[in-house]
Amino acid sequence: MKYMLLMQFSARNTDFPAITEWAEEDVQAHIAFMAATNEKLVADGEFVDGQGLAFPDTAKIVRASGTGGPLVTEGPFPETKEFLAGYWIVDCESEGRAIEIAAHASSAPGPGGEPLNMAIEVRQVMAAPPAEL
Repeated sequence: MKYMLLMQFSARNTDFPAITEWAEEDVQAHIAFMAATNEKLVADGEFVDGQGLAFPDTAKIVRASGTGGPLVTEGPFPETKEFLAGYWIVDCESEGRAIEIAAHASSAPGPGGEPLNMAIEVRQVMAAPPAEL
């Protein structure tokens, strides 16, 4: 079964500073942890995809406008307090295993090497219904 693990951050978070304020060695340790996590998932045959995302201030919200062109606004909205920082898609045997992977990712090191314990949302990827013959 495929699961999407969504790495969530909050602008209201007071547990640790934004990564742009971390010491360089803490950023490097965090990146190394994420790379090692991805390498293990690949080795275990569970990795489908995973990406970090650019900061929310680069986002665009797009809607069909019905007037011939898309309606594009800067996003996310100013009142948005939480944002998606990155994701993994894993293909593993059970929801329990997806939760284990999410818990490991949640423990990524932050400032001073302390585990971030960041929120990781686990959602099963819907499968398409069988094609009719």
